[in-house]
Amino acid sequence: MDSFDEIWALVKEEIRCSVAEVAYNVWLSPLEFVSFKNDTVYLSISDFKKKIIVDKFSLVVNTAFENVLGFPVTVEYVVPGDLIKNDTEGDGKKSDPDYDYTFENFITGPSNKFAHAAAINVAANPGKAYNPLFIYGHSGLGKTHLLMAIMNEIKQNNPNADIIYTSGELFTNELVYYIGNHNTYAFHEKYRKCDVLLVDDIQFIARAETTQEEFFHTFNALTSNDKQVVLTSDRPPREMMTLEERLRTRFEMGLIADIQPPTLETRMAIVKKKSDDLNLDLGDDVIKFIADNIKKNIRQLEGAVKKIKAYQDMEGSKPTIGVAKKAISDIINDNQPLPVTVENIIGEVSRTFDVTPADIRSDKRSSNISLARQVAIYIVDQVTGLSLKAIGNEFGNKHHSTIIYALKEIKHKLEKDIALKATVDDIIKNINEQ
Repeated sequence: MDSFDEIWALVKEEIRCSVAEVAYNVWLSPLEFVSFKNDTVYLSISDFKKKIIVDKFSLVVNTAFENVLGFPVTVEYVVPGDLIKNDTEGDGKKSDPDYDYTFENFITGPSNKFAHAAAINVAANPGKAYNPLFIYGHSGLGKTHLLMAIMNEIKQNNPNADIIYTSGELFTNELVYYIGNHNTYAFHEKYRKCDVLLVDDIQFIARAETTQEEFFHTFNALTSNDKQVVLTSDRPPREMMTLEERLRTRFEMGLIADIQPPTLETRMAIVKKKSDDLNLDLGDDVIKFIADNIKKNIRQLEGAVKKIKAYQDMEGSKPTIGVAKKAISDIINDNQPLPVTVENIIGEVSRTFDVTPADIRSDKRSSNISLARQVAIYIVDQVTGLSLKAIGNEFGNKHHSTIIYALKEIKHKLEKDIALKATVDDIIKNINEQ
């Protein structure tokens, strides 16, 4: 590899393939490389996002660097203004520009044509066409692309428009932050007076009553003043079991559009478009091979093309079916390393139940922490197939008898509490789609 720019680009691609798309766009895409010195990588991020990344995504970032470099490094996060520059490597600039999310770059087909047309109408007539616009579909099918295309189109038409792009998870975390700092007024000023509110993965707000209450008032304030709201989710409003009825009816009062997995022809068009964007000459046989083997995730299709491009640039490998097979084997491997999977599970549970990962692994016995711990143990047992002893080791070296007791208790609770079961099912679904 000729420079750290190339390494950083590969690391970001590793990170992108390890987390949900919205998590990458909101939290990890803004990371900027600063310097690399004495086996320590310095990355720049805002002070607010720094805490979340350190708490929730540090293992993902560290693992990505180790996978690319072949050895572990220490990752330090610094905020703008406190940047530590290296005299010989790196200039603090982003080396991997974000994908150009536009309507022109969105490949349409039978599975997404309706959602695409609705998004174009909203971007052309914000607050007037469909309000709210609710787009749903599984991860990696283009919901975020449409959301950001709306944002970019409105910005181009009206540079002074106050547009907020966020996620259900970030909205919740910000609310907690402002409540903790006794400054909900600033939160209201930010969200209730914008011109356009775009929220990715809105299903996350269904886990917390306080967040739903706040979003209800935010939604009313915006729509009553003809301000545009666009929401995406992995399911339609009627399937959000813990969503309040008053929010469900409001989400359904505009236009609901779904996105399904792309057809073979659409997948081939996506691969061809991405290869053209990267000036990569792929033969029809290679294009069809990729499209035949990656059927449900557009992000993985694009990731495969990027991998092939990287092999060509750094190894001189011609884009043959053999190289494509190697790229696909890296990308569509559904078996994350167990430490990453366990870390993701504990992170999801900690966010859902508003406790820290350290609390979950501790011996604290307050009711909310005990419940979160039991849920985390149950999901690890369901998803990973680890032995009881291995699960105990992941939760502070607890004896296997403690794990048996926790599993017995949570299974009993799930049988009686429909809302809790819905929450646990949501977490398992999110983990399986990462």
